[in-house]
Amino acid sequence: MSTRLGFLTPSSNTVLEPVISGLLHDTPEVTAHFARFRVVAINLGEASRTQFDTGPVLAAAEMLADAHVHSICWAGTSGSWLGFAQDEALCAAITARTGIPATTATLALRDALRAAGARRVALVTPYLGDVQAAIIANLTREGFTVTAERHLEDPGNYSFAAHSPARVDSLVQEAVAEAPTEAVIIHCTNFRGLPGAIGLEARLGPLMLDSVAVSLWGGLVAAGRPMALPAGRLFEMNTK
Repeated sequence: MSTRLGFLTPSSNTVLEPVISGLLHDTPEVTAHFARFRVVAINLGEASRTQFDTGPVLAAAEMLADAHVHSICWAGTSGSWLGFAQDEALCAAITARTGIPATTATLALRDALRAAGARRVALVTPYLGDVQAAIIANLTREGFTVTAERHLEDPGNYSFAAHSPARVDSLVQEAVAEAPTEAVIIHCTNFRGLPGAIGLEARLGPLMLDSVAVSLWGGLVAAGRPMALPAGRLFEMNTK
């Protein structure tokens, strides 16, 4: 049975599509389909916030629905600083408009952490400090303890992809070395956390949750098609 996964993509993102396509390379029965809406800067200002108004997102979701996708994932992390409730409302609106199950990178992250029983987490992002602080506050409200954090003070969004995989790997290793943790969140779908996170998970021990992989995992679960992929322990967890 073929499965079509729909992903809503920030317009300035250059990492998400090739990485998801690579992860699905050996599973031709599962295909990924993308629709974009404009996202060009990440901060806590009003102009950045309005990028995530539901109108453009729902319009993009409707175009994905034309492809008869089995799930729709907002493969962006805005809910982590704007609040989990915002993503929950967005998913409800997408499903009401299209009839298709929906999730987001942030909601799938919460699902993955709960499925793994992980409460102590390290957070690695390219974001500005105030965005990072908002994410940490929201994770804390959801019952998680952030043991260490690293961020790069980058206003993004296009520029996030310019940080090398080696730089991301280094941030992860620093965060793990700082304090014991059960999971490392590499939180940004335009950040090159893969494939390095897979090897670091095997070597360092904590579960590695890269946002692109988490978006794919969440899309598969929402579509009712969880499956094992050679991308770390995340894809061995088939319970939402």
